[in-house]
Amino acid sequence: MSETVYQLGNSLYLNITNRCTNRCVFCIRNFTDRVGDKKLVLHKEPSSLEIIESLKKIDLRLYKEVVFCGFGEPLIRVEVVKKISSFIKHSYPSTPIRIDTNGHGNIFNQRNIVPEISPYIDAISISLNAESKEKYNRLSRPIFSDAYEAVIEFIKVSKMHIKDVTVSVVNLPIVDIKKCEKIAEDLKVNFKLRDFVRSL
Repeated sequence: MSETVYQLGNSLYLNITNRCTNRCVFCIRNFTDRVGDKKLVLHKEPSSLEIIESLKKIDLRLYKEVVFCGFGEPLIRVEVVKKISSFIKHSYPSTPIRIDTNGHGNIFNQRNIVPEISPYIDAISISLNAESKEKYNRLSRPIFSDAYEAVIEFIKVSKMHIKDVTVSVVNLPIVDIKKCEKIAEDLKVNFKLRDFVRSL
C-alpha cells in the first residue's frame, strides 16, 4: 500500500490527485494530511500505469469495492480514471468500482464525461453539500461561479447512465438536511448524510 493506494475498511481507495475545484470549509485536508496511517499528500500525481502496476500486486477480490477517492477530485483526471477502471474491469470483472466526486467533472472537462466513465463505474457518490447555491458557495467555495447548477445537472446525467447514484451532504448545523433529502428524492437518487470528521 502507498499514498496512492490505501485501504479503509473493506474497500480499496485510489488517491490519484490532490487537485480540487472546491475548497470546502469542512474538508478533512484542513485538519490532517492522512487517512489512518496513510499520508495522502502527493509529491507528484501518479500515472495510470503506476497505479495499475500497484494494483497488479493486489488481489482485488479481497475487497468489497475499489473507490476513486483521496485528497482531491478524481474526475479532474478523467482519462486516468478510465484507464485504471478499464484495467480493473478486465482483470476483476466482478469487483465493483465507485467514484466519490464533487460533481464538477463536466464543467471542469468542458464536456459530458459521464457516458465515457459509465461502462466501468458501478456506483457514483456526488457531494451536494447544501440545499441552495448561496449556501453551497459558502461551504464549498468552488472555483466555478455556476458550480451548484453544474452539480445538479451532473446528478441528473449520472442518473441516466449509472445504476447506483448517491448524493451526500455533511451533517452541519447550517445545512437544511430535509431540503437536501427532498432534492435527492426529486432527482430519484439515493441520499447519504456524512459525518463531519477531522480525522479517520
